[in-house]
Amino acid sequence: MSDEEEDIILSELSDEELVQQMHDDLYDGLKDEILEGVNILLEREWTPYKVLTEALVEGMRIVGIDFRDGILFVPEVLLAANAMKAGMGILKPLLAETGAPKQGKMVIGTVKGDIHDIGKNLVSMMMEGAGFEVVDLGINNPVENYIEAIEKEDADILGMSALLTTTMPYMKVVIDEMKAKGIRENYVVLVGGAPLNEEFGKAIGADAYCRDAAVAVETAKEYMAQRTHNQSASS
Repeated sequence: MSDEEEDIILSELSDEELVQQMHDDLYDGLKDEILEGVNILLEREWTPYKVLTEALVEGMRIVGIDFRDGILFVPEVLLAANAMKAGMGILKPLLAETGAPKQGKMVIGTVKGDIHDIGKNLVSMMMEGAGFEVVDLGINNPVENYIEAIEKEDADILGMSALLTTTMPYMKVVIDEMKAKGIRENYVVLVGGAPLNEEFGKAIGADAYCRDAAVAVETAKEYMAQRTHNQSASS
């Protein structure tokens, strides 16, 4: 490390430089620097929502793209996610107080028989970062867990993830059960995971297949905007 790098003092950077530096620090998974950056921006009277969207979510979006393109790998992404989580820890209570725009509520979980959760955790974090309330059911979820959670939580979106070709078909079991109960239309169903693709998503009756966390956030936002539009049109 050169002396030059040693000497970046975050508090001496302009807002724009600091945000840029935070994107780099997030990319490098530097938790302490992210905590410091968040605090400096708040001291400079940035709103919690602005810090969240411009410094953290935008930084994670860049991480998400490089992960998708194979430039970053899972360990790096987890470090970045961890740094973001630390920053979110400061912002969450403040966002609750200031009433940041609520995007909607999502229940997410890995399907029965599958214990992979890295992708799912990344989606959860990115969704939270984008202003969604997220209820994470964890791994290995039978159909009952999903149905119970979406009804109890009054969710807008159900997200299901699978990393094994053998557990992918279970997503259809959940969607079919929602249809049987007559509640399929009440929820937006998003599916994701390495072995899935667009065709599979369509075939099982999901609303959309999301190839990565960044796409999941964009897709969820689009569907929520549509729902709000339809509700206001029909009321």
